[in-house]
Amino acid sequence: MKIRQNLYIDRDICEELSQLARGHIGNKSRLANDALRSWLEQRRHSELDTQFKLRLDKLSRELEAARRDIDLLVETLALFIRYELMVLPPLAEGDVAGRARGRERFSAFVMEVGRQLAGGKRAAGEFSKSETIRG
Repeated sequence: MKIRQNLYIDRDICEELSQLARGHIGNKSRLANDALRSWLEQRRHSELDTQFKLRLDKLSRELEAARRDIDLLVETLALFIRYELMVLPPLAEGDVAGRARGRERFSAFVMEVGRQLAGGKRAAGEFSKSETIRG
């Protein structure tokens, strides 16, 4: 269904519209209708693009914060491992009990990491102020 509209347009636009109508099959109304439809669709897409841009910007900021956290964790772990390797003396070849105790500690460590990840917990921040690091 078509609705009649009385629109005022600039003379130069009217002349261009007339030239286009002569060159194409159709009339001025069809050309104006198609042009308005195209403009409205572009405007609608532009609004969606703006919303997507805002969401992508937020996700980018969150990703950058996560990258910083990961870099901090990796550096902390690397420094801790270097410190432990430099401070603790290696076990003697025949120290069977020491090696067995090391395997038990490592197994307990791996199990605790698994429990923490499965439960969604974070060990950082669970230490109370009264706890100290053994050295």
